[in-house]
Amino acid sequence: MYKKKPLFIVFEGVEGCGKSYQSLKLFNNLKKLGIKSLLTREPGGTKSAELIRNLILKDYFNKSKIEKFDKYTDTLLYLAARNEHVKTKILPALKKKSVVICDRFVDSTIAYQVFGKKVNYNFVKNIHKIILGNLKPNLTFVLKVSSESSRKRLLKRRTKNRYDNFAKSFYQKAQKSFIKIAKNKKNYHVLNSSNNDNLLEKKILNVVLKLIKK
Repeated sequence: MYKKKPLFIVFEGVEGCGKSYQSLKLFNNLKKLGIKSLLTREPGGTKSAELIRNLILKDYFNKSKIEKFDKYTDTLLYLAARNEHVKTKILPALKKKSVVICDRFVDSTIAYQVFGKKVNYNFVKNIHKIILGNLKPNLTFVLKVSSESSRKRLLKRRTKNRYDNFAKSFYQKAQKSFIKIAKNKKNYHVLNSSNNDNLLEKKILNVVLKLIKK
């Protein structure tokens, strides 16, 4: 028997790393074991946050650079979506002692907006203090992928979002940022997902079950 306790698990990585695939696999595996779980994503996860997500994506495909959001407007929209997501979905689920699995969270903002777009770190940090309070992931999986594997997966996607269209150099920089964030942190696991196979799926499940059993 596994203990019924709240756990917040996050999957991070660049586009095409397989985090959405592996987070779904983990969700299904936990359900099979009778462990109450919730699968969600960022930006989005709730009706209001998904509306903000659509607004961000729509802006990216706006051909006029003059009419595009400033990088701080863009970041504030992500943070607004996160606030809605945390307050109305993540925290209530954790209070019910569910395992919450989230496809992207705070580290994506740091990797893409702070490291990538040079948004001021303290700007993001101070807003997070207010909207997150003491909320932190219990476990973060950073999926590291080769450029070739990532590119092949992105080409197969029927629908693409804004981050599927960035230059190869941007993804490489973002991946280095995720690995840098994870460095020397016990609750982070950096895993190679270039093959994205059953071995990776089992490895992730074993890490999670060890934590649930504690």
